[in-house]
Amino acid sequence: MYMRLDKFLSQTGKFTRAEAKKVIKAKRVRLNDEVVKDGKIKINEESDKIFLDGELLALNNKEVYYMLNKPAGVVSATRDDKDKTVIDLINFPGRKEDLFPVGRLDKETTGLLIITNDGKFAHDIISPKKHVSKTYEAVVTGKISEKEVKIFSQGMELSNGDKLQPAQLDIISYSEKDDTSKVRVIIHEGKYHQVRRMFGAVSQRVLELDRVKIGLLELDDTLERGEYRELTEEELNLIK
Repeated sequence: MYMRLDKFLSQTGKFTRAEAKKVIKAKRVRLNDEVVKDGKIKINEESDKIFLDGELLALNNKEVYYMLNKPAGVVSATRDDKDKTVIDLINFPGRKEDLFPVGRLDKETTGLLIITNDGKFAHDIISPKKHVSKTYEAVVTGKISEKEVKIFSQGMELSNGDKLQPAQLDIISYSEKDDTSKVRVIIHEGKYHQVRRMFGAVSQRVLELDRVKIGLLELDDTLERGEYRELTEEELNLIK
């Protein structure tokens, strides 16, 4: 398998990508028997030997899994030119380059998000074929009734033609003062802004949206917004 030299260095756990470029420029890195000066050069992970100051380097291939309580105003991406990303919230020495969010929560949606470097694990969670449920709690405009519950349970077709699988809608409470409803929604897919668009289809608007559960994995209620921790073995088994 081939990869860029600077990416290889960042994945050893010793450097960020920017730091890797600096040590290469300082002529501290050898590819086999030759000093290299260009981080863009492609190396063969299986046959090439990379040395830093004479020390043979190896990749840190440990797979990691974090539970993050995503705050509003942060985007679910690995990098963004305008906004802070969920990866920016992770204080992981050296190897943030290979971490990514499993699926997406839109910028203003809060709650449970998994951060990992395990591609197969991520695919198994977000693939509609795997039917992994996602549970949200929301505050929406208006009084939600059994009529909307039935519409959600039957599946719906959105205005752009997207056909949605049946979803579970539970009414938690209604505030007559604010004319808002607190609800719980369970879906088994993750189309763009899906929950918000579903309520738009029944002429209501989502004011607050918080993901509280993925499959059987629940958000740790001791985590403040923006905080994260590693998943336990028991939690991994719940979601795997």
